[in-house]
Amino acid sequence: MKVLTTAFLLGCLLWAAGCASVGEPLLQGEEVLYDTTSFSFDRKNAPFAILPEYRIAPGDVLDVLFQTRTWEKKENFLLGIDHVISIKFVHAPELNVEEKVRPDGKISLPYRGNCYVLGKTVEELTAELKEYYGKILQNPDLYVLVPDYRSSIKDLKTDLHTAPRGLSRLVTVRPDGYVTFPMIGHVFVAGRTFEEVNRELNEKYDTILAGLHCDLFLEKHSGAKLYVLGDVARPGVYEMPKPLTVEQAVAMAGGFTYGAKKDTIIVVRKKGEKMVATRVDFSRAFREKEEYLFFYLSPDDIVYVPKRPITRAAELVRDLAEVVQFRGWSVGFNWELHSEPSRIVE
Repeated sequence: MKVLTTAFLLGCLLWAAGCASVGEPLLQGEEVLYDTTSFSFDRKNAPFAILPEYRIAPGDVLDVLFQTRTWEKKENFLLGIDHVISIKFVHAPELNVEEKVRPDGKISLPYRGNCYVLGKTVEELTAELKEYYGKILQNPDLYVLVPDYRSSIKDLKTDLHTAPRGLSRLVTVRPDGYVTFPMIGHVFVAGRTFEEVNRELNEKYDTILAGLHCDLFLEKHSGAKLYVLGDVARPGVYEMPKPLTVEQAVAMAGGFTYGAKKDTIIVVRKKGEKMVATRVDFSRAFREKEEYLFFYLSPDDIVYVPKRPITRAAELVRDLAEVVQFRGWSVGFNWELHSEPSRIVE
């Protein structure tokens, strides 16, 4: 039989609870990298830096707004399919012709037949025709006009226009990360920023029709989750419809419990092939004459609120008391722990 005083037992429990923590606590603003087999980290320093780098996720609904920038000056106007080209001969008006560029990029001209014009400038085509007709005519003065270069744009507007949304289309990111855009087909967008996707789309659309431009917007977000764990009222997984601060995330989870350690909230963020943990001190929030930076979270962040050491010790005492009472041990001012015999003595 062994007799331990209550004070001695509680002291041992408090010491054990203090030793339960691994390593030194994180300092204010300190970051620790956790090497794993599949994660890496590159944390943002500014709270709002995550806003322009939102990554498109499967299930997101994107709004594609088309516009034709006919007001923008082009360094070199190139002849394209469906452009109407008018060729005027100064001294031989009977040879004048007006043709629309066919899908094969050609037009038909007198004495020459098919002439490939797609992708050429007006100046290049004029010089080429003067050289050719100089072999036939004594005075091959001519000039090339493009009286209706916007006909294809008008047709495109008619094709893209819908009654409810005008020149706007809603597209949904498929589970495989692809989106099917009008005219250009499938484009992989998952995990990319809006700037990256917008740049690729405009490069593709410009090859289809010069001046055709699109802007990409987030119509509905359905991919981001936030994980709030530890000493909060309702730990769990929460939807993240917009960028949130640590304080807002804790509020979504019902707030802190009584035993929460508010000065050591741990935020874990994943990027690439590593993860990072940093400490946020909520106990400094809203104090007078003290600066406090609201820490903004990114999608898939993990917020962990640990317990205070005294709370861990109290829970350990409670759990031990339940075990003691379950086994029928007597508990008074002194604890009497009866050792079971190692063997049965007959």
